[in-house]
Amino acid sequence: MFSPGTKRSNFSARKSGREKPTTGSPVTPFTENRKPLDDNSPIPNRPNTGTPAPWASRLSVLARIPPAKKSDKGEETDPIQPVYVGEFPQVLRDEQDVLLQKHAPGNASISGGMDKETSLAWVICGNKLFVWSYLSPAASRNCIVLDLPPTMYENEDTGRSSNDWFVCLINWDRSTNKVSPQCSSAGIVACNRRTRNLVYWPDIYSATRNEPVVSFPEESEVSCSSSDVKGTPTKLRQQNKPGTSVTRSNSLNSLIACVVPEAHHNHASVALACSSNGELWQFVCCPSGIQRRKMYEDILSKNSQGNDGGQFFGGRGYPRSLVWQSRSRSLDKSNRQFLLLTDHEIQCFAIELSSSFNVSKIWTHEIVGTDGDLGIQKDLAGQKRIWPLDLQIDNDGKVITILIAIFCKDRITSSSYTEYSLLTMQYKSGVNVSSECVQPHERILEKKAPIQVIIPKARLEDEQFLFSMRLKVGGKPAGSVIILSGDGTATVSHYWRNSTRLYQFDLPYDAGRVLDASVFPSDDGEDGAWAVLTEKAGVWAIPERAVLLGGVEPPERSLSRKGSSNERSSLEERKNLSFAGNIAPRRATSEAWDAGDKQRPGLTGIARRNAQDEESEALLNQLFHDFLLSGHADGAFDKLKTSGAFEREGETNVFARTSKSIVDTLAKHWTTTRGAEIVTSSVVSSQLLEKQQKHKRFLQFLALSKCHEELCSRQRHALHIIMEHGEKLAGMIQLRELQNVLNQNRASGAGAYSTTEMSVSGSLWDVIQLVGEKARRRTVLLMDRDNAEVFYSKVSDLDEFFYCLERDLNYIISEKMTVSVLVQRACELSSACVTLLRTAMTCRNENHLWYPPSEGLTPWTCQEKVRNGLWSLAYFMLQLVKENNSLDDTVKLDFHSHLEVLSDVLLEAYSGAICAKVERGEGHKSLLDEYCNRRDELLECLYQQVKDLVEGKLQDSGEAAEEQKLEIFGKLSSALLSLAKRHEGYKTLWSICCDLNNTDLLKNLMHDSMGPKRGFSYFVFQQLYDNRQFSKLMRLGEEFQEDLAIFLKQHQDLLWLHEIFLHQFSEASETLHVLSLSPNDSSAMDTETDSFGTTIKTSLVERRRFLNLSKVAALAGRSANFESKVKRIEADLKILNLQEEIMKLLPDNERQNIGQQLLPPVDLIELCLKTQDRELSLRVFDIFAWTSSSFIKSNASLLEDCWRNASNQDDWERLYQASVDEGWGDEETLSILKDTILFQASSRCYGLKAETFEGNFQEVLPLRLENSEQVTLKNMGSSVETILMQHKDYPDAGKLMLTSVMLGSAHSDMISIVEEEGPTPME
Repeated sequence: MFSPGTKRSNFSARKSGREKPTTGSPVTPFTENRKPLDDNSPIPNRPNTGTPAPWASRLSVLARIPPAKKSDKGEETDPIQPVYVGEFPQVLRDEQDVLLQKHAPGNASISGGMDKETSLAWVICGNKLFVWSYLSPAASRNCIVLDLPPTMYENEDTGRSSNDWFVCLINWDRSTNKVSPQCSSAGIVACNRRTRNLVYWPDIYSATRNEPVVSFPEESEVSCSSSDVKGTPTKLRQQNKPGTSVTRSNSLNSLIACVVPEAHHNHASVALACSSNGELWQFVCCPSGIQRRKMYEDILSKNSQGNDGGQFFGGRGYPRSLVWQSRSRSLDKSNRQFLLLTDHEIQCFAIELSSSFNVSKIWTHEIVGTDGDLGIQKDLAGQKRIWPLDLQIDNDGKVITILIAIFCKDRITSSSYTEYSLLTMQYKSGVNVSSECVQPHERILEKKAPIQVIIPKARLEDEQFLFSMRLKVGGKPAGSVIILSGDGTATVSHYWRNSTRLYQFDLPYDAGRVLDASVFPSDDGEDGAWAVLTEKAGVWAIPERAVLLGGVEPPERSLSRKGSSNERSSLEERKNLSFAGNIAPRRATSEAWDAGDKQRPGLTGIARRNAQDEESEALLNQLFHDFLLSGHADGAFDKLKTSGAFEREGETNVFARTSKSIVDTLAKHWTTTRGAEIVTSSVVSSQLLEKQQKHKRFLQFLALSKCHEELCSRQRHALHIIMEHGEKLAGMIQLRELQNVLNQNRASGAGAYSTTEMSVSGSLWDVIQLVGEKARRRTVLLMDRDNAEVFYSKVSDLDEFFYCLERDLNYIISEKMTVSVLVQRACELSSACVTLLRTAMTCRNENHLWYPPSEGLTPWTCQEKVRNGLWSLAYFMLQLVKENNSLDDTVKLDFHSHLEVLSDVLLEAYSGAICAKVERGEGHKSLLDEYCNRRDELLECLYQQVKDLVEGKLQDSGEAAEEQKLEIFGKLSSALLSLAKRHEGYKTLWSICCDLNNTDLLKNLMHDSMGPKRGFSYFVFQQLYDNRQFSKLMRLGEEFQEDLAIFLKQHQDLLWLHEIFLHQFSEASETLHVLSLSPNDSSAMDTETDSFGTTIKTSLVERRRFLNLSKVAALAGRSANFESKVKRIEADLKILNLQEEIMKLLPDNERQNIGQQLLPPVDLIELCLKTQDRELSLRVFDIFAWTSSSFIKSNASLLEDCWRNASNQDDWERLYQASVDEGWGDEETLSILKDTILFQASSRCYGLKAETFEGNFQEVLPLRLENSEQVTLKNMGSSVETILMQHKDYPDAGKLMLTSVMLGSAHSDMISIVEEEGPTPME
């Protein structure tokens, strides 16, 4: 595209032919210097200079790159060069040779692309389509060759141009295979942009991949005349000069495809294409055929909004781009959104992935208009035309980037130029972009940042060149984009330090054009480095460091290959390289643009370091180098402190970085060794030992220079990381020794296999390949290294070993393998994990004096990545042993041993992580629950294995005595017992003690084991209680008095027994009293969420027994207030007796419903009132009498209801009429009224011999009004008399009713009391 700082004079001279390249010059000669086609040379167009042919190997390309300077470590130090990743597959090279021999090099063009989701690259060469994974190493690359059907070219010569094809890859397999980056199932949609012929391969990896589905357009689809194009031509479209338009009116501009959910179709996809005449086409591709549908009319008639009339474009060549919206923006899986770029706006559509495949417009946003806040303001002074060229969305679907070209004219100089810029838009906060929620004319997007000008004044280009530009987003540095042009160049644009910097990927001409660019995948969620697919030089990578250091200010020239860096003077190139090298590395993101927005995580490596860090690290390396030579470190501490070496913490600390570089050093002499040969070579062990020795010397340097003391006090985390590097290095050495042992064992057991076969067949070797592959792909400088070499070199990334187990265990140990192989491979991985972690723990224990205080620091062996990897393997082993019970006892015992030690290190990792969280004061409940659940599952499985092993041994030895069985079980369970004791596996401890029938062992464990839930003793108590072994439980209370007392507080049905044993009679009385009154449906222990208790069902007889026992215990305890306690117990006994009497008077159905349930006094009173029985209407007053005074006061209205009910029990109108007719005397009146309920209730509540628990009824409800003469209906107080006054018979029988009440409250000799009193209010 462009190169930094090329002089125009040199370019003009070269263009005019005055500057001829000399022999052997790396500059590719121009066309006029080449031989004609009829030359006798065996290689057509072979240049005079001897430059290798374009189809030569990649060495001809590498020869044109300035040789990289090598450091002592053998690493490249040239920071701005691209990195070679991989060659084309050989089958593609052969096809290129054949094509180039048939055509002139300029006419034998090919097209290609890269797909980020599947990591597949594709190239169309001739009539063949080649597909392969650009991440897999060359030895394992599997290239798929597909033949384009010959019918694609019938009657259409233009179809033979490979540049005219769009190719979309469809990933059927969503589960990415990390072992082989190659996809396991993918489809391809290929469409010719001019002929619109469509080819569909449902699955290129299936047996029928060579039978594609083809589709041809109707004649009306491709025969579009110029009259169909809307818009008025301008001067820029008339002649063949800058700005001239050569865009075809009906050619396709963009093609996208996606998977249709399997619920609707099998291996079905839908593709969308837009053309230069404003059409939007839909292609539904199935193995059975392809359906074409033009969506243009549908959208026009149904979904156009505003005054745009539903048009896609206002000028020729539009719409330009189609792009899928992120899946996270689509709540419904059956609905997918996509964006379309026109000449002045962005339009969003939704397609239903169902049988109808309807497309509907959701919203539009104008990016070129009169409002500059919405995008780019048009009609400004000097502007002539604005071209939106391409549109892309980031991975999160939040940021939309548009590449813009503006044709401008300088009003002063009258010179014309092109301005290239990037417009970044984002969704407004709080806006719902679903089709149902978007309102007409609602603003969806807003500017994320000011418009970023890439090149302010560039050379004018014709429209064909502008429309050939493509935009890619997502690579490192974060926020950078790459721009591809039609002439085959690639430019990375990066906004940094409030200015734009450009980096050009520019290989020599014999490398061919840049076909496409993508981003290397990254497992940590961050963006990877830029990947570039060239026409003839394979795949290259642009490291982040190269962009940061090699980027330069935008020149005033074009984004094209004219004036390439390979054509400039060497002096000028050196000047620019020097200029780029002097740029101080900084963060890759723009502080100005991201102000107020959520910051991205800090970049690793150079992007996180400043000049001071570089100087401090260089000084440290120099001082350490001097120490290695002299053994002295005098003055090193002061120099390092002055340089600021102690200012950073953690991984960015210069000491931690130096330690990391020591353990991660790449060996130069490994590069001649490949594959399994590395494992059998002693070079690996010797190199690791050299690293260990050098790391120990580094620690000695820290100690002698007093840096260790400073780090220990100020940068604990950094020192902790340094020591962990030593742990990982020791673990890697032991892992290497383990692999040697495994290889020797495999060799002795299978001598017919070669060493290579044996090495590759092990599961440990597979993990090494996986981890090495991930590191190799993540670091572009390691792309040409072997996976095993990378694994053994990247010691600091040893925790990736466990992440690999979590992620790819299904591949390493496949279900398709036999059981014996599964067991062997699982045990091999278990040994590797245990070796790594126990070696690290041993190293930590042996060198504990070197470590800083560990409070709050989580060791790497306890990180989540390590824990999850261990659990993935352990869980697989659990399932394996559960599903296969027919294994040999020897195999079972070995498998059990491996699972046992693996469980130990896993649980130790959890314990360390929990302790670190507690020390930091962080929430750890979820982690603790996860630890407990996984611990119980592991220990239960191990315990079951022990029982199975014991049964197997007893079957082999025949019938054995019980003593022999216990002896065998004791030996096999000893290790498990120790493991369960360390990790508080109380259930396992209990089971083992029960199987051994060893009470002494149980008691010893109860004394020793203390945990977060009051220890093992609490668990034992719970088990005995659940099993209703109450006698054993109470006998343990003799030895564990306090522990049992705490436990029984949740089980009060037994607590009183333990309290009596402890002579705590008053406490036992209180417990029995509470227990006697506890509800029937639940017990106190149910309030504890983790209780294993059962519900107590207590009968009324048992409650009476509890109350009597409570009374006896209170009398025995004779506490200070025992008399009141006894009185309360007696009152409760009377209420209990009342309930029994009431139950006898209830109907049968009511009595059955209540059963043995203890009713509260309120419920009991309401039940009596509800029954409407004379006897029950009197019992309610007895209940009130034996409750407390507070109960009577709080239920005064209920007491009034009881009096009303009592007054209704007798026919007072009849009694009154009888008294008048018969003329009752005093004795006869008393005799008759004694049988009324009012008389009896008054006698019970207000009589001289009335008994209550405390207080009296007079305090709450007086018998009569104090001053009856002044009482009216409005100011009546609450009394029995007032209640009677409201009775319906009171006007006639009121005197008789009051007489009954007063007689009941007095003795029998006070009959004349009514006569002596004054008149009643009614009278």
